[in-house]
Amino acid sequence: MSLRHVLNAILYVLKAGCQWRQLPREFPHWTAVYYYFYRGSCGGTWIRLHDLLRSRLRQKLGRYKQPTAGCLDSQSVKGSATPGVRGYDAGKQINGRKRHLLVDTLGLLLVVRVTVASVQDRDGARLVLRNLPGHCKKLRKIWVDGGIVGD
Repeated sequence: MSLRHVLNAILYVLKAGCQWRQLPREFPHWTAVYYYFYRGSCGGTWIRLHDLLRSRLRQKLGRYKQPTAGCLDSQSVKGSATPGVRGYDAGKQINGRKRHLLVDTLGLLLVVRVTVASVQDRDGARLVLRNLPGHCKKLRKIWVDGGIVGD
C-alpha cells in the first residue's frame, strides 16, 4: 500500500461524495484510508497542504506568495432533510447554513467559516476576520458587498 494510493482514495471519496466503506476495490481498504484522512485532519496536514499549493500556484502565476488583497462574501445554502444545526435566512428565504468565504484576487480560498443561515453577514465577516491565519498577514485591502458593510 503506497501513500499515493491512499491519497488517490481520499480524493476519490471527496470528489464522489461516497461513504468510506463504498471505496472501490482498486483502492486500499477503507479503514486504512480513513485512518490517514483522520490523522491528517487532526494534525492540520490538509490545511498546510492547501496553503502550500495555493502559495506555489500564486508564485507560478507571477504573484506574491501571500496575497495582499481579497474578497469577502457569504452564501446561504439550503439544509438537507437530515436533522442538524441550521437557521433561517429571512433575506434569501433559505433554511440551512451560511458559508462565509475570504478568497484572494485569483479566487483561491483563504478562510472559510460555516454558520447557521440566520447569522448576519457582518457578524459572519467578524468571525472570518477575527483570527486570520498567518498566510493572511499581508492582506491590505478586502472588498466586501453592502450586506457586510451594513449601516
